[in-house]
Amino acid sequence: MSLVDSAVRGLYSAVVWAMQPLLRRKLARRGVQEPGYLEAIEERFGHYGDGPAPGQGWIWVHAVSMGETRAAAILVRALRRQMPGMRLLLTHGTATGRAEGKALLQPGDMQVWQPWDTPAAVGRFLARFRPAIGILMETEVWPNLVAGCREQGVPLVLANARLNAHSLRKAERVGWLARPAFGGLAAVWAQSQADADRLRQLGAPVQGIFGNLKFDATPDAALLARGHALRERCVAVGRPVVLLASAREGEEAELLAALKQFRPSAAVNPPQGASDLIANGPVQWLIVPRHPQRFDEVEALVRQHGFSVSRRSAWGPDAEPQAADVWLGDSMGEMPLYYGLGSVALLGGSFAPLGGQNLIEAAACGCPVVMGPSVFNFQEAADLAAQAGAAFAVDSMAQGVQQAVALAQDTVRGAQVRAAAEQFAAAHRGAALRTAQAVQDLLGSRG
Repeated sequence: MSLVDSAVRGLYSAVVWAMQPLLRRKLARRGVQEPGYLEAIEERFGHYGDGPAPGQGWIWVHAVSMGETRAAAILVRALRRQMPGMRLLLTHGTATGRAEGKALLQPGDMQVWQPWDTPAAVGRFLARFRPAIGILMETEVWPNLVAGCREQGVPLVLANARLNAHSLRKAERVGWLARPAFGGLAAVWAQSQADADRLRQLGAPVQGIFGNLKFDATPDAALLARGHALRERCVAVGRPVVLLASAREGEEAELLAALKQFRPSAAVNPPQGASDLIANGPVQWLIVPRHPQRFDEVEALVRQHGFSVSRRSAWGPDAEPQAADVWLGDSMGEMPLYYGLGSVALLGGSFAPLGGQNLIEAAACGCPVVMGPSVFNFQEAADLAAQAGAAFAVDSMAQGVQQAVALAQDTVRGAQVRAAAEQFAAAHRGAALRTAQAVQDLLGSRG
């Protein structure tokens, strides 16, 4: 490390150290709505109690939030097949990520918070666990974490790596800090050629383009089957389901405003033999907020717009919907149910300037996607899905609603698009095996 790099990181470290009281206050505020943020707070600062040291040789995987944790789950399964008996050390930055990650643990594994990026906290973390390798998922690169691993001889890699043009521009504005961090990684395995090119601009040692791990996800078969059964019932009574999947703040209100033009002024008489699934309008609407702390807020918003609402949590274990203008998906871990139920999905995060959400899971479930103009977080997947006929791009929520309603009501076209979605997902699998093999090769090369 040059004297300049050392001085820059020293200044950064001083700022991050000084921000620790602010972090504690932020965690306390977040903890009011999400109690998970109040769990084991001292771990974030590299303090792990007085118990015995847990040993060494950990396969350490860092997945900051829920999306990264779901990608990590795919990789962890592949790693366990390659390295039976491995001990997993799983770290996170958010409460939703930590909650999602608990399901990945087996006897002998551990789960703690990512250490705050000060030299002291990072040093205590590495001294405590002495991992054999560190695997950062997708985007999480921290200067002191990288430097600490290099100093301790821990190979630190970035897996399922992605970097959009917007993030590259932000990183280049602090290139004096970002370049040593990315350049200090032991290896980077990118999702796409475009990601690889952008990462190399920051000095990252890209050693492979393996594709997106999320293509290797297998939807829960029971949930998917239950969703398909409900979808068939809804279609049979003339009420195909359109969902807003992983909706972000502001998108629900935009959708509800657009829906009013589709709501008839008078009640529609249900067809002979229809069930309680029937309500007014050409389709059944389903909103699935991305963040669970917003479930109550979204229900109130739906009612404020004059729509009746039924929450998934009231349907019971058999997922029997109750009649309402809008269904609210207020459950965790059930996206295969919702995508199986949906004839079409509007892609959350793409109608606000947030870069979109992962559309791969929808494709794997055979659910066609209508996406808004903001998909920069998953640009390549969005482009490939559109080329494959599995997704459709629109410029606004109003256009999205029109497109989704039209597609949901066209059963022949809908079946064609569902088949295209499944074929698209199947054609891009294999990243998990390639990444697991690269991890094993790297460990083998280090003796």
